[in-house]
Amino acid sequence: MADLITPGARATLWRLRGLALAALPAALGLWIAANTFGLTRWFGWALAAGGGLLVLAALQRLRFGTRDGGPGVVTIDERRLAYYGPLSGGVIDLDDLTRLGIDGASHPPHWLLTAPGTTLAIPVNALGSAALFDAFAALPGLSAERLIAAVNAPPPHPATLWEAPRHRLR
Repeated sequence: MADLITPGARATLWRLRGLALAALPAALGLWIAANTFGLTRWFGWALAAGGGLLVLAALQRLRFGTRDGGPGVVTIDERRLAYYGPLSGGVIDLDDLTRLGIDGASHPPHWLLTAPGTTLAIPVNALGSAALFDAFAALPGLSAERLIAAVNAPPPHPATLWEAPRHRLR
């Protein structure tokens, strides 16, 4: 039997699955709030608000524009980021990260991660690069909007997006 969904539509639905799953608690909360009273109604509003926050997070991930199919594989395990590429690769602990940049001049654009003694270049479309959004968004002082803007419109030259705060002795 022939597939009823084209591969392009299947890929789009797969990308939107996070948004659909996030919308479920929001919709359930709104239904509870609209059809009940008393304490249950307040529970419904709380569930709808929590679901709304999940929807916002899912929309940010969609805007991050992760497109697999690039060279290499990215894995993150217990704040240790590993990139296995066809020509290069390496491992960096996110706690040791001193600088995060993006090189829009290379094709495809690359994330530039710098730690003491090493720099790791990761294509923005490497397999598993979607996990980088959460890892980078957890860096202190780096906004999700800046990450999204860097991926969707990379600068024509290497640019620094984040640097670790320097601690000085007083």
